[in-house]
Amino acid sequence: MKAIKLLPVLLLFLAASCSSVKVYSDYDNNVDFSQYKTYAFHKKGIDKVEISELDKKRILNAIDRELSRKGMTKSENPDLLINILTKERERIDVNQYNAGWGYGWGWGWNPYLWGGRSTYVSSSTEGTLYIDLIDAKKKELVWQGEGIGYLTENRNEKEKQINEFVAKILEQFPSKAK
Repeated sequence: MKAIKLLPVLLLFLAASCSSVKVYSDYDNNVDFSQYKTYAFHKKGIDKVEISELDKKRILNAIDRELSRKGMTKSENPDLLINILTKERERIDVNQYNAGWGYGWGWGWNPYLWGGRSTYVSSSTEGTLYIDLIDAKKKELVWQGEGIGYLTENRNEKEKQINEFVAKILEQFPSKAK
């Protein structure tokens, strides 16, 4: 009976964990991030990213929004150049379970196991978004953020998901270096 009560909680936890974005960042310890006030997108780098133009636009708009919230402004003569990179990989999950009335515990034969063993296969696409911040004068990478999560093809969810990726990644910028 306890297992039945815990099942909805477990499913809620699994659903929540699948929708979350894991983020990481790395930066140059010798950089004073307070010197950076302006930014521009690194067009040559962004043009090489192999995603749809619509998704690029969504990502760049989200970056614009988050950096402006941090008090930074877009400029023709920027302190930072922003570049993005994306990766995706297909994830296949295979689960086997006993079908029928009883699941039984431990080893041995279960007379209530009518359905036999069933296999459930599911696939999902895990995406990674990298946001690179490059010192425009030195042409050196000073900060990199990475977000990893599951992607959706649902157009209505896509913009929300991209905004979540970018917000969570840039939440870690500026780093408290120096």
